[in-house]
Amino acid sequence: MTSPPRKRGPTLRILIFAVLTCASLGVNSRADENDWFVYLGTKEAKQAPRKNINAAEALPPLPLPATPLRRTERKKPPQPDCLVGKVIWGQSASFVDTTGDKLEIADWNLCPTDAEKFVETARALDLQYHWQNTNLNSFHFDPEQLPALLFSGVRTLKLSDSHIQSLRDYVLSGGMIICDSIAGSPYFYDSAKKIFLRAFPESRFRVIAADHPLYHIIVDIDKVTCLGGKGQTEPFLEGIYVGSRVGVLVSKFGLGCGWNRNTERLKDLRDAAYYDVKSANDIGADLAAYIVGYAEVGLVEGRPEVFGLADQARPTDEFVFAQIKHDGLWNVHPGAATALLTKLRRYTSVRVNLKRVGVDVAQDDLSSYPFLYLTGLDDFSFSPQEISTLKQYLTSGGLLLINNGLGLGTFDAAVRREIKKVLPGITLEPVPAGHNLHRGIFDTSVVQYTPSLVKSKSELGGQPYLLGVMINGDLRVIYSPYDLEAGWLEVQYPQMRGYESISAQRLGMNIVIYMMTH
Repeated sequence: MTSPPRKRGPTLRILIFAVLTCASLGVNSRADENDWFVYLGTKEAKQAPRKNINAAEALPPLPLPATPLRRTERKKPPQPDCLVGKVIWGQSASFVDTTGDKLEIADWNLCPTDAEKFVETARALDLQYHWQNTNLNSFHFDPEQLPALLFSGVRTLKLSDSHIQSLRDYVLSGGMIICDSIAGSPYFYDSAKKIFLRAFPESRFRVIAADHPLYHIIVDIDKVTCLGGKGQTEPFLEGIYVGSRVGVLVSKFGLGCGWNRNTERLKDLRDAAYYDVKSANDIGADLAAYIVGYAEVGLVEGRPEVFGLADQARPTDEFVFAQIKHDGLWNVHPGAATALLTKLRRYTSVRVNLKRVGVDVAQDDLSSYPFLYLTGLDDFSFSPQEISTLKQYLTSGGLLLINNGLGLGTFDAAVRREIKKVLPGITLEPVPAGHNLHRGIFDTSVVQYTPSLVKSKSELGGQPYLLGVMINGDLRVIYSPYDLEAGWLEVQYPQMRGYESISAQRLGMNIVIYMMTH
């Protein structure tokens, strides 16, 4: 006889519910974006700024027994230039915290003093700047007046199409945008990247390399402490480049509370990931100096390249600067080639076309270009078709000049790898200082390097360091492992590993003359 089924008691039903609940959480364990929307600042009262009161001339003597008084007036100190604008966006709300205090919070300002403390760090470096809150509806979008904008938050960043277009124009003109996912929120991080990929559909975010100036301009940052699971690790920042400059920077892990020197509230926030106070402030110091140091770079590289009518159509009897487009950052120093060729026109009677031509190696006919130029900042690779075409080009008498933008290690490694694919069994060898290349218009057997390169490679001395590949007795590949092109623009690139401007220009003109005569 079959016994009747047993009824499930309340304990079993509770257990089943608990298991199902845990399973549900396991499938979707990411906290809702509103769970991140909490106040992350401190309750410290902000001190009023100190007032400068200077004594003026004494009043005329008063009848005794009155005491003579001195007239005083508050003098407003000169306003320093503004370094960064903290962008107002999103929604606001009020709540009562565990101590009973009512707090106002807003998407853009969860840590109200982060920008203020960031600028204080800059002032400690003798960078006398201040900050402001910025409403995009009334913003001028002029990087000469305000070089950087800061977006901070935890929830999904939303901007109008018109603001996205204006921000694109701002960056292309020389401005910098910083996005801080202040608690390591995936909602803000993902949405910020999506918005700026919409603004720059021709670009992609790239991880900032460990030897990039952004990590060494003031403080050498090799390791950082990321709380919330990462521990001791390399810094992780991503950027969209405009020329050689980071135009949009996104931090996946929180910086702002570290700038504020108080990360206590983040400890209670589920899944928070953020830099500790020291790491955040080291990054902040370098970032502040980078904004200042590369502001002029942004303005110069952001200028449109202007050509005369004669340069629009390429004459066959003039030298043409043909630059290879590849899958990495191929346009490192916009305007530099034109600047060099303009000087070549001035110093010689050589006929040159000032309009640089971008070349697709896999599709374009290279036979009309006796010279090709290749540069970059990060990793790149040639397709099988490009490898075959370049090999044919070089073995048929073409010449390739390669420049390592900013002198970074990632591009250097990529160049050496790809050249081995194009020319198997052939290695890059130093070009002697006595080579004819250095005896063109100028004597470039002695050169000057930038301070950062001298510091890291003192063994270079004053001799030029170029590598080359000989094919059938002729120099067909010239590679500069240290940035040559940056010096053509006559602008300072802090922490750039390369040639000083005069040496870069003279060596560049010598190389062009060599390529035209060999």
